[in-house]
Amino acid sequence: MNRFERLAIAALVLSAATTSLAQQGPVPIFGLMELSGTGATAGTNFDNGVKLAVKEINAAGGLLGRKIEYTAMDTQTNPGVAKALAQKAVDSGAYVVMGPVFSGSIIVSMVETKRAEIPNFTGGEAANITQQGNPYVFRTSFTQSTAMPKLAKYIKDGVKAKSVAMIWVNNDFGKGGHDSMLKALEAQGIKVVADVPTDPGQVDFSGAVLKVKQSNADALFVYTNEEESARALRELRKQGYDKPIIGETTLTGQKVIELAGDSANGALAHVGLTVDAPQPTIKAFDEKFQKEYKYKSDHNGMKGYSAMYVVKAITEKNKKLDPKEFAKALHGAKISAKEYPGVLLDVSFDQNGDLDRESFLVKVENGKQVVTATLPPASAK
Repeated sequence: MNRFERLAIAALVLSAATTSLAQQGPVPIFGLMELSGTGATAGTNFDNGVKLAVKEINAAGGLLGRKIEYTAMDTQTNPGVAKALAQKAVDSGAYVVMGPVFSGSIIVSMVETKRAEIPNFTGGEAANITQQGNPYVFRTSFTQSTAMPKLAKYIKDGVKAKSVAMIWVNNDFGKGGHDSMLKALEAQGIKVVADVPTDPGQVDFSGAVLKVKQSNADALFVYTNEEESARALRELRKQGYDKPIIGETTLTGQKVIELAGDSANGALAHVGLTVDAPQPTIKAFDEKFQKEYKYKSDHNGMKGYSAMYVVKAITEKNKKLDPKEFAKALHGAKISAKEYPGVLLDVSFDQNGDLDRESFLVKVENGKQVVTATLPPASAK
């Protein structure tokens, strides 16, 4: 063996050792989170849920024996920033991307993760997120087109309302929910007698509430972000509104209850996740989250946490860390909470990336969400 051959073999050995080392390195997962701006409440909760799950998964050995390296980046609740950070996550070799939570941001940023063929979980509820044929985007919450029919049926059968007023936030999230609810109410024969759009971050709801009162609707549907929901509830209480106030998760979340105080009492909502649900897996999550962060999580914290355990379940099923294979395996997958308690509830994903699982009807009583009914998965009907 001549000197050249010896050097070539040494180089191959070194290359193999380096490759082996790289394969044993941490698994990069990036979070595109609204840590400032109007989405800070939702994004911070989602981010904390992810971090708690990462801490637990790493303590239990990581993903296929490799530790997760989680990096959270602040989108500032700005779609343009979210898009730039998505590209940064792609360039950094992300295995999976978590977030953004807001619909307006994920619609823009998921273009980058799709191009790179990297799975991307979002808390966004706008129906069009998963209607664009993107095989790499997955929800951590119900799509509006699934949630709104459940709620409209409750308004008809539970509230017995024949007419409804609507207050909604005029952004991608709000418009998607507004349009889905209009269709759902029409299908139930319920008339919309006041349709009141509001601005993201709106502070003064006096005019909106006055329009609702003047409409004399049987009930009010509120679909705004958490901070705005609290302001709307306070104004409704101030003006003596005494009809049923109904919404989705963002009307009765923990942050809303804290900000609205007594004004939140009586509010009704259909929620995909709540820490006040009676399931043992959810009670365990609530205890761990409060111990870790010294406050009570909202639904966004549960979404981030459960999504990371979906990552664990699918990765272990595939027995390899391959983003493309991950996305393929998650379409049509069913994950059991008995096998993976971190997913919190049995969950399934369809071919669009939309999830299905149990959900809840809640009412705020004495500053707490009280679960009044558990609704079966849509696929069970």
